[in-house]
Amino acid sequence: MTIFDVLSLLCGLALFLYGMDVMGDALKKSAGNQLKSILGKMTSNQFKGFLLGLGVTMIIQSSSATTVMVVGFVNSATMTLTQAIGVIMGANVGTAVTAWLTGMSGMGEGESVTAFAKWLKPDTWMPILAIIGICLIMFVKRGKKRELGTILLGFAVLMTGMAMMSDSVAGLKDSESFKSILTMFNNPILGVLAGLVLTAIVQSSSASVGILQSLTTTGAITYGAAIPIVMGQNIGTCVTAMISSLGASKNGKRAAWAHLYFNVIGVIFWLAIFYAVNAFVQFAFVNEAINMWGVALVHTVFKLLSVLLMAPFTKLLEKLAVATVKGEENGVASRLDERLLATPAIALESANAIASEMATLSCSVLKDAISLLSEYDSKKADTVRDGEDAADKMEDALGSYLVKLSAENMLANDSHKASMLLHIIGDYERISDHAVNIAESAEEMKDKKLSFSAEAQKELATLTAAVSEILTLTEQAFTQKNLATALYVEPLEQVIDDLRDKIKANHVLRLQKSECTIEHGFILSDLLNNLERVADHCSNVAACLLEMREHDGMAMHKYLSALHNSGGDFDARYNDYAKKYAL
Repeated sequence: MTIFDVLSLLCGLALFLYGMDVMGDALKKSAGNQLKSILGKMTSNQFKGFLLGLGVTMIIQSSSATTVMVVGFVNSATMTLTQAIGVIMGANVGTAVTAWLTGMSGMGEGESVTAFAKWLKPDTWMPILAIIGICLIMFVKRGKKRELGTILLGFAVLMTGMAMMSDSVAGLKDSESFKSILTMFNNPILGVLAGLVLTAIVQSSSASVGILQSLTTTGAITYGAAIPIVMGQNIGTCVTAMISSLGASKNGKRAAWAHLYFNVIGVIFWLAIFYAVNAFVQFAFVNEAINMWGVALVHTVFKLLSVLLMAPFTKLLEKLAVATVKGEENGVASRLDERLLATPAIALESANAIASEMATLSCSVLKDAISLLSEYDSKKADTVRDGEDAADKMEDALGSYLVKLSAENMLANDSHKASMLLHIIGDYERISDHAVNIAESAEEMKDKKLSFSAEAQKELATLTAAVSEILTLTEQAFTQKNLATALYVEPLEQVIDDLRDKIKANHVLRLQKSECTIEHGFILSDLLNNLERVADHCSNVAACLLEMREHDGMAMHKYLSALHNSGGDFDARYNDYAKKYAL
């Protein structure tokens, strides 16, 4: 093997890896919304999780990429650890598809090749895919067709690299030195280590299997040497997920460890079984030369056997991962996983899930603050302040994440949703701020031993009941994506505005009759302003939700104006609330 063969091998490997990366990125981008939809339908059913991992890996052609995404899902609480284990099993089987695709490079060899077989050989039809791909990239500006062109061109580059690697090592078939090196790998431990190290270096089991397949063209690699190497490659593919989990939450790390344990246990068990049986049976094929299809077959059979072995013990696998990574979960910031930015639709869904938690928190602390007006409790006041601090941190983390997400190449609709979500988390952060203001007003009344008149208390109770309802409506509309509920928010907000004005007017009358003092008035005015502003923020959230669905692209204030002037249902809802909360 000359220096030129070595350079050709390295060039082929570079093309192979680049083609796989280009094709995988295009597939992930093209399948982003579909992946989000599939993920949304996922349950704790292990079989469904297995099918998800299998399908996604077959689409993006990389179990490492799928596992890294799974670490991101678990890290962001989009997926449970139990679900993740099922997906990891499916991903391990799904990656075998790549070995069968690259195995096509070995088709059409020999003297008795039919014309049909020659057409099946990639060398024949790969140029056609390359031409179609480059035409779509050059002449289609954007959209699915351009992505298809990138996928086709990436696959063509991948297969070209595979062919170059095979051609560069062809001369090794007559090399005694090469054959002597390969005999070392008949030792299962050395074979596993070789496969592990090679895969860890290239960061892809599909790529390392492709390299092994290209070496089979020398005819010097036997089944006995290839089997432990393939098994080692399955352990080596875990390296990518392990590195990816370094900055993840506890559960994210556990998902990566579950992936490692799945493969290590599978390798140890089946390798021991194989050599134990072989010691008595003496399999004839062990000393036979393996070809590309043989590598793909060994790769697939091992993965299927590992799933059959581990499927009944997923709970034990989960416990093993939890025992390895002990401790409580990290904060919200660590759950907003930047691994998911590669698939913006899923990253947006993850951000939305945490925003829903923030909405529930903000509404809860506001209702706690309202309860302090009737009965002050210092512990509950501290809970309100702690909740506001937590909401601030969530808003900061979400805001930074959404800004990074907006810089990604997103679909127009997803980009608009990200922008609206930024507005919504800002509104919920302000609601938690108003909760602290209300708690401070309640504390001031307690410290100064002040109390409102019976009439003022009754009016305030009516207003706080209306505010509590608008909080509940808004939270349900946002967290449950219930647009029918969102339609009730704006009419109730209008009623709350009217209540504030009436209570202020009534206070002036009581002040004139000396039924209350200026000091009472200052506190009441602060309360009214805070409660009315809470209703405004609820209105903003509901308007964002409705505008995203019904009036995409229309400015929010313009949309609210159109809603007010729509009459009919709006007026009917307003009148119902006006009667319900009449003073």
